[in-house]
Order: sequence, then C-alpha cells, then structure tokens
Amino acid sequence: MPRCPMLPSNHNQGHYGQRSAAWTFLRKMMILLCLLLLDTSLTAVRGQTRIPPETVKLWADTFGRNLYDMVTRYSGSLLLQKKYKDAEASLKIEEVDGLELVKKFSEDMETMLRRKVEAVKSLVEAAEEADLNHEYNASLVFNYYNSVLINEKDENGNYVELGAEFLLEPDAHFSNQRVNVSLSSVQLPTNVYNKDPDILNGVYMSEALNPVFVENFQRDPTLTWQYFGSSTGFFRIYPGIKWKPDENGVIVFDCRNRGWYIQAATSPKDIVILVDVSGSMKGLRMAIAKHTITTILDTLGENDFVNIIAYNDYVHYIEPCFKGILVQADRDNREHFKQLVDELMVKGVGVVSQALIEAFQILNQFQESRRGSLCNQAIMLITDGAVEDYEPVFEKYNWPDRKVRVFTYLIGREVTFADRMKWIACNNKGYYTQISTLADAQENVMEYLHVLSRPMVINHDHDVIWTEAYMDSRLFTSEAQSLVLLTTVAMPVFSKKNETRSHGILLGVVGSDVTLRELMKLAPRYKLGVHGYAFLNTNNGYILFHPDLRPLYRDGKTVRPKPNYNSVDLSEVEWEDQAETLRTAMINGETGSHSMDVKVPLDKGKRVLFLTNDYFFTDISDTPFSLGVVLTRGHGEYVLLGNTSVEEGLHDLLHPDLTLASDWIYCITDIDPDHRKLSQLEAVVRFLTGMDPGLECDEELIREVLFDAVVTAPMEAYWTALALNISEATEPGVDVAFLGTRAGLLRRSLFVGSEKISDKKFLTPEDEASLFTMDHFPLWYRQASEQPPGSFVFNLRWEEGPDSPSKPVAVRASTAVTVTVDGKTAIAAAVGIQMQVDYLQRQFWAAVKQCSTEEGPCLKSCEDTDLDCFLIDNNGFILISQRPQEMGRFLGEVDGALMAQLLSMGVFSRVTMYDYQAMCKPPDHRHSAAQALISPLSASLMVVRWLLHECLLFLLQWSTWGSWQDKGSEAHKHKKQDLLHPCDTEYPVFVHQTSIQEANGIIECEACQKTFVMQQIPSSNLLLLVTDLTCDCSAYSPILQEATEVKYNASVKCDRMRSQKPRRRPGSCHAFHPEENAQDCGGASDIAMSLPLLLLPLWAWLLPPQLLW
Repeated sequence: MPRCPMLPSNHNQGHYGQRSAAWTFLRKMMILLCLLLLDTSLTAVRGQTRIPPETVKLWADTFGRNLYDMVTRYSGSLLLQKKYKDAEASLKIEEVDGLELVKKFSEDMETMLRRKVEAVKSLVEAAEEADLNHEYNASLVFNYYNSVLINEKDENGNYVELGAEFLLEPDAHFSNQRVNVSLSSVQLPTNVYNKDPDILNGVYMSEALNPVFVENFQRDPTLTWQYFGSSTGFFRIYPGIKWKPDENGVIVFDCRNRGWYIQAATSPKDIVILVDVSGSMKGLRMAIAKHTITTILDTLGENDFVNIIAYNDYVHYIEPCFKGILVQADRDNREHFKQLVDELMVKGVGVVSQALIEAFQILNQFQESRRGSLCNQAIMLITDGAVEDYEPVFEKYNWPDRKVRVFTYLIGREVTFADRMKWIACNNKGYYTQISTLADAQENVMEYLHVLSRPMVINHDHDVIWTEAYMDSRLFTSEAQSLVLLTTVAMPVFSKKNETRSHGILLGVVGSDVTLRELMKLAPRYKLGVHGYAFLNTNNGYILFHPDLRPLYRDGKTVRPKPNYNSVDLSEVEWEDQAETLRTAMINGETGSHSMDVKVPLDKGKRVLFLTNDYFFTDISDTPFSLGVVLTRGHGEYVLLGNTSVEEGLHDLLHPDLTLASDWIYCITDIDPDHRKLSQLEAVVRFLTGMDPGLECDEELIREVLFDAVVTAPMEAYWTALALNISEATEPGVDVAFLGTRAGLLRRSLFVGSEKISDKKFLTPEDEASLFTMDHFPLWYRQASEQPPGSFVFNLRWEEGPDSPSKPVAVRASTAVTVTVDGKTAIAAAVGIQMQVDYLQRQFWAAVKQCSTEEGPCLKSCEDTDLDCFLIDNNGFILISQRPQEMGRFLGEVDGALMAQLLSMGVFSRVTMYDYQAMCKPPDHRHSAAQALISPLSASLMVVRWLLHECLLFLLQWSTWGSWQDKGSEAHKHKKQDLLHPCDTEYPVFVHQTSIQEANGIIECEACQKTFVMQQIPSSNLLLLVTDLTCDCSAYSPILQEATEVKYNASVKCDRMRSQKPRRRPGSCHAFHPEENAQDCGGASDIAMSLPLLLLPLWAWLLPPQLLW
C-alpha cells in the first residue's frame, strides 16, 4: 500500500502569511492525493474489474450475426422455409381429433389381439381332443425332439437318444434365431426326468398340436411363439428351437413357474402364509421352510394379495408395516418379503391356533370390506408339526362353508404329525404335502395351483388371460439389450374325460406371445406430432408400454433388466398426474380425455421441455389393457397434409442420401418372407412402381413422404453446390448438413470426406437419439420445435460408449420449419448442421476481440488475463471456455458463485424433476470395530458349523437330480451380485428465462468483488458470459446437476407400502364348484431318495445343535 509523504510543519516558516497559506493549500492537496492513492490500492486489493456491458453486447451481437449467417448458409434453412412457403397453396392443415384417433388405434389393436386369441383357442381344442382320444400307457416308448438334445452326437458320431437331426434355419421373424417352422420341440427342466411315463404320455398326446401350430402361423403370419406348458413340467414350443443350458449346464426354465401359466391355471387369490419359527424348526428345516415360502411367492402375480405371519409363542408379521392387511403381490412386495424371510430366526414353542385365528380374521375382514382379490382365499401352513387343539378355530372361522382353503406343508422327514396336517388340509378343501428336501419344494408347492384350478376345470371355463409386460428368457441370449417386452395370451387346457371330471384335472396351459412393439406399430408415430406418443397400461395401473419406460439398467459394462421393470405404475411415469385422475379413468376402462401441464426430460435428463399435453384414452375390448394417446397443445394439435404426383415424388425419393425411418411402417415387410429383407424405402419404391402388388402399405404416410421428397429435393442441389465451392485448401469446419420431415424422411449431405466427420455415429443406428424411432422424433428435431421461429438450438455432443474420448466431438445446430395455413401453424420439418468444435471456437474467439472504438487498441478483450469468457447454452452447459477441460460441464460445477448469482437474479430457474425408475447404490454399512474378541476354539467351531451347514444344504440340493437348481437360488445369487437397487430420485434442471436477455452484477466473495456480464446470443439458445478472473470465489460451493435419492422416513415409507392404489379386478372368478372332490387332498411325498440323502437327517440329529445353527 502506498505511504503518504511527511510534510514539514508550517510553524517554522516565520510570519509570512502568504507563505503559510500556500503551505496549507499544499498539505490539503497532498492529503487528497494520498486518499486517492489509498482508494486505488483498495480497489486493486478487492479485485473489481470493470466489464463494459456495451462491449459484451457488441461481442454477442457480432458472434450471433456471424453464427446465424454461417448456420443458415450451410443448412439452407431459409431455402427450405421458402420451399414450404411456396407450397402452402397445395397444403392443408387439419386439427387432430384425439378421441377418434385413440378409438381407431384401439379397434386396430383389438382386431390384432383377437387373432392371437383365436389361435390359442384352436390349440386348446386340439389339445383337449387329443387327450380325450389318448389312453394312458405306463410302458409307452416314444422318441421325441428334445430341445436340449436335438442335433447332438456321441463320440461315435451317432445322434444321441432323443437328439435326432432337427433342421434349424435363421428366421428374421423370430429375432434371427435358428428355428424350424415345420415342427415344435420339447423342453424339460433339469429336475424333470425326460422318460418319465407321465412325460412320455403327455408329449405323445401333444404331438397333435404340431399341425395346428403350423396352420395358425400360416393363417396369421404375425404370430410369434406358440406353446403348450404341461402340468407335468414339459414345454412344447413352436417353432422348434435348440435350447441352451445356462453356464452351469442346467435348464432352470420351468413353464409352470411362468406368470402366464399360473394366471391361466387359477383365479385371483388372497394368501396368508403361516410359518412356524419355533425352536424345533432350526437348521435344515428352517432352510427348507424359507425355500418353500419363496417358491409360493413365485407363484403369485399382480392380481393376487398376500401376507406372511411367523409364529412361535406369539404371532408376529414379518413386515410389521403390513400388520392386519393383505398387500398386492407385485414384484416389489414379493422381493421385499423374500428378504425378510431370509432373515427369520427360530426360538420358542410353536402355537398354531393364534396364527390361524389371525389369518382367518384378515381374510374375513378383506372379504367383508370388498378388498383384495374377492375370489379365492387360502392359508398356507408351513410347520414341522402341530400339537394343540386347533379344531375349534376351524369350527368358528371356516366351517361349514369352508370358504378359506388351508394348504399344509409338513417340513422334514418326521411323520409323527402327518395325519394331523393331512386332516387340516382335507377338512378345509386344501391339500397336504410333506417337504423333506429343498428339491421337493417346487413340485409340492405346485399342487395347490391344481387344487385352485379344479372349479374352473370342472366347469370347463376357458378364461382368456393376458399377462403384464415381461422380458422373455426364452430368447436364449445373455445380451440383455436384445430382450424385448412381451405380453402373453394364454388359456387353460382341461381333461374332458368323464371318469376324472370331479377331480378337475388341469392338463396344462397354451399360450402365444405378442411383442409389444409390434402392437404399438398400430399407433403410427407420424399421426402423433413431434412430442406426442401412445402408451398402454394394465388393469392394475402398471405400464405395459410407454416410451419413457426404462426396463434396463447398466451395471458397469453389463446391461440388465431392473428388478421391478414390469411393475412400474402409470403414476410413476406420468408423475404430474398428482390426483391420479388419468390413472383412475384408464384402469376403469373409461373413454375420455384429460389435460396436464408437464415437464418432459430430454437428453438423458440434462434438459427439460414445458408442454401442455392432452391425453385421450379408451380400453381395448376383451383385454385388461387401456390405450392412451398424447397430443401436445399448439403444433401437436395439427397435421400437415400435402399432395403431389407419384411420378414426381418417386423421382425425388431415389437419392442416395435420402432415407426413411426404419422403425416406422410405410409398408408391412415382416409377414411375407420375401419382403423381410427389404428396407422401408425399397418397399415403398416397389409399391409405387407396382413391382409387388402383394405389399400392404400406409397410403396416407406414403403420400406425405412423397410430398416432402418433392419439397426438400432442391436442398440436395443446394448442398452439393455449396460443397463444390469450398476450397480444398480451406477446412470448412461444417461437416454435415441434414434435415428431417414430419413423415420420417431424412436427408443429409457431407461437406468433408466420411473419414473426417466429427461424429461418425450421427444419424446412424448407433445414435438412436438422432433418428426417428417408434418412441420419439430425433432430439435435434424436438428441441428445434420449441425454439422461436428462425432461431437455432445448439448442442455440444460427446461420443457415447465406454470407450468414448474424454472431449466433445461435435456441435449440432438445428431449427424448425413451420407452415401456416388459415391461421393454423404446423411444423413441417427441421434442418441443421453438424460442425467441428474447433470451428465454433475460432468463430467465437474472433468475435470477442471486436472493439467499440473505431481507432486505437481495444479497451477490453476476452484474451485479457483479467477476464474469463464462457459460451453456455440455455441449460447452463458450457460449449466454449478458455480451459478445454470445462467444455461440456455444467456452469454451476465450474463456477458455483456465478451460477448462484444468476439463479438469484432470475436469469436461470431451477426445475426439480423426479425419476421413479432410478437405480441407486445402497448406503454403506460400516460395522463397528469394537467387537468382542473371539477365542481360537470358538472361531474353529464357527467354521466347522458353517462348513457342515453348507455341506448339508449342498447335498440336499444336488443329491436328488445331480445338478438341480431353482430360480430362488438363482435370484439369491443375483441379489448378492446386484449392488444397485430400485429407488426414487430427484434432480435439478436449470433453464434460462428467455425474457432476460442481458444482465450484469457483482458477486460478493470473501476478499473481493467479482463482476460479470451476461448477454443473449441473438437467434440462438446461447448465452455469452464474461466474468472477472482476478477475483477468487472458490469458497462458494459448486452447484451440481446430479440426482439424489429421495429418502422416506419410517412412517412415510410404511404409509407408501400399505397404500393400495385403485385397480380393476379381473372379470372372472372360480373359487368353488359343488362337484369338486375335496377328498383328493394329498399325501406323503413319494419321491425316491438316495441312501446318503436318507441318512442326512440322522447325521444332522447326531451332530451337536450348536453346529447346525
């Protein structure tokens, strides 16, 4: 800091007045000068650099003008706008009637689904007729095509038994899998013997389905997989395929565990599971009981309700939050129960009567209050014995009507209580089984489904069921990306023999898959506008299909289905429907409309659009599904209709750089094998030229694409001329020009060699977001449609993928082309360019050197060391910075102080978004280090106990069938591997308020003041920010755009878990039939076990109890 010089005192200057006055004046001037110097010094210390707003505005205007000239020149946007303007006389703009549209789509879907039902009905009739004519032969010898063994040879080169030659060829209709469309093949899980007499008789009988499979497929070539799942465990599938075991050589697929089988075999049900956790259940018995509960849970679906009660000296719900109620057996609740079951511990004495009373009271309350399934009700009793008097409980709560069935599962080899357990089941229309090993659970649990199916079988009610969306594990691929969402239509197959009528024998279930994407092709994307879409949901409110449904997640380099992918509720996707008005109307099958203001995430959640959507909905007859169609207010309400001659349009379609949306259906190419190799453009040309009269095409869409081809044709000549005028010695910086129209037509032109394109994935299938798909218009098209007319939207793009470079690869700019007829405005197309990042940087740095003075050097420039300049977009992401590592990052992450100030001034607003399909990492569980020291002897005993326990479980699992596995153990394995779990998250998105085009201010930091100036770049979504680099504001926390998990406290979490959203019950229920033979109620397990396995309980008995648990 400068020091003020000391001046001599004027008292020593004699009596000269003038001289004294002069000295006084001089002292005052020196003090004033000193103060000025001090002020200058303080200003330098506080670091406030003046940034002239008029200079920043000059820079922004200059850069904006140059940028606009460059982008309009290379894109040809003004020419394209003129061409559509010239064509307005031949154009019509019609308002879309959303209700009529959704009704039309629904009728088309109903027609398609009805054909699937007819195919399944023909299979049911054929299977029942074949069984009626078949006489059981216990000594039957029959060779069939075993899916696992076909085409397998032994060491001598001969085909193995059940593995004859089976012709397989790739078929595009079946995802290019190798299939045989002339025959079916038979699959059996590893735990089912492929030569068991029941299996051989069933397979022989079901051979009658082969000609029906083929005939169905010829009648309806849109059919995919058709199959028959037998109650004995075999699975006949058409077309025939080669089935691949898993990595352990095991076939775990059992058709009887599939949702389509269970739903078709039984009516909806309310289940209370009672599990004995007394001391006698310790060790292996508890392990078997837990596995039995898990197996029961796997047989439940979204139309069922369940709860689990553990009992010993007292009764307790394993989930206290579910006390006194039943909860929907959706995927989330089933998995939650499985985790709680895994944690059960044993102690005390088992008193079953109080548990039975609690179960009956819950079921009665739900029945009286019209809650739950309002159909079958059952209690599952899992115990190693019951000693007290329980008959009064049944007399009071269940007799004489016996409306609640009781199924008993005796755990272990002890038979002392077998008669009592069987008495309970037989006197309550249930079924008794004994489960001695883990391997017994699967077959014995399935018995209850056969009992529940009896009333339906006796009455011969062939209910048609449709499943929720699911991913098909029969696609036999480890690549989750190739999995597709399906729904299955299924019907039960009964024995019609009179001698077994009262037994109600279920032979199995037939079904056929419907790919949901194929179904949604009946709601053509071009009729819904830029932001519109169609979606389907079930009677339970779950999403069947929605463009925002994200069923897969990435865990490292692996892509997997989310655990709850098929139980995502409509309210979790359309989350602005806070009152659930839309959801309630749709699950009730109503026809109507609803409007909402919505926030639509874009670009993986980095951006957001504010739209007003109109929702139109109706049901799909004879299914549990409802269809919704969404149209956006404004341009989404209108459809543009043009007309041109076929000759002119066809000429302009035949250009090498023109493509059509491959996901859209211009012509149907997936039915006739001769058409499957055609691209949509090739099919359209063949249709227009009359080369293939058999092609079925969407004439309305083809008419629009022909019109767009004619209007956009001059762009090719324009871009070609532009490319020829570019000097070879001059790098143009712009490498691609492109356009897309509302009919899915794409044109592009290269200004550089293909090897020099900055982002080579752009407009290729690898960059799906840049293309027209079934789910959405391209990202650049959607963003441009919400920009002011004539304005461009700019985005910095990074290469996607695990091996992507660590820097941005390109900048894209696009603008919408609109047409106005009779006061109605519709978006006809969008056009844009892709440029190199370096090119945009050169344009920018040249513009920010401009001066406002005509003579002399510039007072300020972004090259000055005391200034920091950013080019950011309207969501706060940095396109250009003096530090390359900051490009592409969010401004708040780089300069939290500046972003905070812009937010406080209203230049940017913070928008909170929610994601109810997120996957989160579990919180870290850190165990205390202050644990008691364990003696070496205790540690050794613990190791021995663990080894014996694992060895016994291993032998029990594998001794019966050699390599038996179940999906419960598989799920447990995945549970340990999966570090991510479904969760709800919220995240911020930052949006520039377009009404504020310029701003400046001062940020108070710790030791200085930081000045900044913000200026809108004209005709763009870009902002120029100039800040003072000399002032350090790093003390401010960064503002991040990252998702955080929404944490619910125990009370809120419990309320959410207990809440029962409105749902529509299935239309049919088969709970009882007067002719039912209730005395067919089970017996002891008759599965033959190996001698070592029989001795295992003895070994377990002889071992000290401490070593077993």
